[in-house]
Amino acid sequence: MKNLSDLMQQAQKMQADMQKAQEELANAEIHGESGAGLVSITMTGRHDVKRVSIDPSVMTEDKEVLEDLLAAAVNDAVRKVEAHNQQAMSGLASGLNLPPGFKMPF
Repeated sequence: MKNLSDLMQQAQKMQADMQKAQEELANAEIHGESGAGLVSITMTGRHDVKRVSIDPSVMTEDKEVLEDLLAAAVNDAVRKVEAHNQQAMSGLASGLNLPPGFKMPF
């Protein structure tokens, strides 16, 4: 029975660690940009945009140019959030001995 008790304690610790990691990821701030930094986006690990910064020089451009720069900055931030989250969760899951290619349900 000691093995079952140990296994349950490990599972509870893993669950607590996973919850803590998810909270840390949600609160992380990731920066994306476009136009060599003329437009930058700050996004959380939950993909919420917290800040948008637009260099004043961009305001003289056509509306379509600004729209493209905003879209590119958001896309850059999304890609960086995904990479950051995947890297953080893979480190946490490395001790689980999961089969190759297994994707966590979050």
